[in-house]
Amino acid sequence: MAVADPIARLVKELAKLPGIGEKTAQRLAFHILKAGPGYAGDLAAAVTGVVRDVRLCSTCQTLTDQDPCAICRDPDRDARTICVVEGVPDLLAVERTHEFRGRYHVLHGALSPLDGVGPSDLKIRELLVRLEREPADEIVVATNPDVEGEATALYLTKLLKPMGLKVTRIAQGVPMGGDLEYADQVTLARALAGRREL
Repeated sequence: MAVADPIARLVKELAKLPGIGEKTAQRLAFHILKAGPGYAGDLAAAVTGVVRDVRLCSTCQTLTDQDPCAICRDPDRDARTICVVEGVPDLLAVERTHEFRGRYHVLHGALSPLDGVGPSDLKIRELLVRLEREPADEIVVATNPDVEGEATALYLTKLLKPMGLKVTRIAQGVPMGGDLEYADQVTLARALAGRREL
């Protein structure tokens, strides 16, 4: 049985989303059809709205529909402590902990010379401009614990330390509920290096 062209087109477009294969795209397309025109209209409006209304915060470079974003506008946040993250999902992960009360800066990536991603491809210049405008006491580097994240953390440290800033790195090690026997050597070494007194 041939599938109608609009359905095939929708499946093709949905399959372009990250993590969505053709079968999942097909299930999503038939779900949209089954849900009815109201749902399809709401979905289309949400997609159109996010493309039209969302932009980068001029201060921290996160995605927002207001400039500056809600975190940068919040007077209860510590403007002198800035957590540098690779992407918006990382910012959201840190926010979910309810432990960090400072502000953020989103790099929109990590250094990766093999992939052609250098400092000029990230929002590092915007961070430097921001620090000239709004001095900070501490920069918390919260890049991912992989080769690219480590390279980015090292680059930022070499760039920011000479400015007299305190540059810290988030602790890394064995996750809660993890077994030491299954931890890799690098993770276990970092856990030992980052140990603290009880």
